[in-house]
Amino acid sequence: MSSGVPHTGRVALVTGGAHGIGLACARALADSGAKVHIADLDGPAAKSAADEIGGEAHEVDLAKDVDSLPTDIDILVNNAGLQHVAPIHEFEPAKFALLQQVMVTAPFLLIRRSLPHMYRNGWGRIVNISSVHGLRASAFKSGYVTAKHALEGLSKVAALEGAPHGVTSNCVNPGFVRTQLVEGQIAAQADAHGISTDEVVERIILDRTAVKRLIEPQDVADVVLWLCGPHSSHVTGTSIAMDGGWTAS
Repeated sequence: MSSGVPHTGRVALVTGGAHGIGLACARALADSGAKVHIADLDGPAAKSAADEIGGEAHEVDLAKDVDSLPTDIDILVNNAGLQHVAPIHEFEPAKFALLQQVMVTAPFLLIRRSLPHMYRNGWGRIVNISSVHGLRASAFKSGYVTAKHALEGLSKVAALEGAPHGVTSNCVNPGFVRTQLVEGQIAAQADAHGISTDEVVERIILDRTAVKRLIEPQDVADVVLWLCGPHSSHVTGTSIAMDGGWTAS
């Protein structure tokens, strides 16, 4: 899906683009011809990724600053995120606020800054990397679930406002993706329960999914690339669940 150069001359911004899903998206968009800006808290990794794809790196804390990022963006991928697990009555308010700042306020500000350029050109693609937790809830993840549900609403409003200007806005909602964060969770669960990592994946991590395999970052990137392509101009304001059947049950 990443063959060809349909995005030659386009400029993309991928937040959290130095690792995992973000890096896969940055590579896919660069392969399709786009000039990709990678924004990430991990500056050295962002530079390494940008050097690899011929893009530009931005070391930035999205909870504090988006104004240093470019505004002349044709494709915006809001991917940056973080997780914190605790029961609500023990969930630190500052941590809750941080999750909203990174996963709701920063995407709002980036969309707000990018839309004038997209409107002028009559074309734009906003892809928000949401989660199955933008459609469903899990206990002890109040900050993350709240942020992803808010991102879903923001994406729909951007779709309605952007439609007359050739701008689409959609969410991609993966389940558990094979990232460093998830691999670490799997290893910790295996140690805690005294079982193999394969058993952790099937019995704990993927308990609610029909497909008992982790999603690969490239799988998510392929969906993102399709949403930015020529055959998806009528796909807007929606959420594409790639959750192995989690939300079907």
